[in-house]
Amino acid sequence: MKVSRDQMQANRVRILESASRLFREKGFEAVSVAEVMKAAGLTHGGFYGHFESKDDLIAQAVAHIFAASEGGGPGGLAAYLDAYLSPEHRDGVGAGCPTAALVSDIRRQTPAARAAMAEGFKSQIDHVAAALGDTGGDSRRRAIGTWASMVGAVVLARAIEDPGLAKEILDETRAWIDDGTRPNKNAPR
Repeated sequence: MKVSRDQMQANRVRILESASRLFREKGFEAVSVAEVMKAAGLTHGGFYGHFESKDDLIAQAVAHIFAASEGGGPGGLAAYLDAYLSPEHRDGVGAGCPTAALVSDIRRQTPAARAAMAEGFKSQIDHVAAALGDTGGDSRRRAIGTWASMVGAVVLARAIEDPGLAKEILDETRAWIDDGTRPNKNAPR
């Protein structure tokens, strides 16, 4: 039975969504093509109608994750920090930040996957710069430092079993970022 173009596109999106979630939850190497297709509700045989290989899927899934997260949400920097540096984000690996979930695995992937991650990094830095609302000469530097701190805090909080320390890492990173982003650092909070 022939599948329409619209259905092919819908199937492709389901595959990318499933792969994106599974890769963030388990890492690239621990996820098989068969597992992705099963999660998407499709047969394994249909995979090659959409992707050349698992490596192709990885690169396209990384690009898809970042494209789906572009634009962020309303509320500016405070809302972004609240959502990102939260226990819910820490625990929701499959739906969370692709950088925090995949950064240690990406260096072992193809140049296409690493390029997709680099483009995602750039978009996240731009998002943080916009959220900072800073147009000064050091705005990119502040955006990179803020974003790297956010990602690092989530990676560290996910790596430990002590919920108190994990929460402290998130909370103290938030406070440190707040201190560095206030226009007058001597002004009371």
